[in-house]
Amino acid sequence: MSDGVKNICLNRKARFNYHILETFEAGLMLTGTEVKSLRAGRANIKDSYGGIEDGEIWLIGLHISPYEQGSTHAHDPERPRKLLLSAREIRRLINKVQEKGHTIVPLRMYFKGGWAKVEIALATGKRQYDKRHAIKERDAARAVARARRGERE
Repeated sequence: MSDGVKNICLNRKARFNYHILETFEAGLMLTGTEVKSLRAGRANIKDSYGGIEDGEIWLIGLHISPYEQGSTHAHDPERPRKLLLSAREIRRLINKVQEKGHTIVPLRMYFKGGWAKVEIALATGKRQYDKRHAIKERDAARAVARARRGERE
């Protein structure tokens, strides 16, 4: 990790369920209590995805727990949040998502220089046999590593 980057949460299943084609760094449009809740690490991006509405990209399904010390007018934990990208990146993503099989998935959330950011990816879904192949490769790599550790002892 580079200096000044603090991870909030990761989407561990994204790389298993999707082929990642391209990644982008996007800002998030948040309220004050959402930022405080993120600083406490209270977010979940596991079931979230990117959606397009009126030429803007929104992160849907992102769960940010209400801030405990906040007022009674807390934010809605599941509300859609606007992603802040350059106009060129937005046009590119919209054109790609309109192609069959492409989607936008968040990979991780983090603070960079005090600003909340989300790393999103343009991705295509993996088939069941791709997932089985990935599991086989991972198990084979673990077996090789285990054998090498056994040799050194």
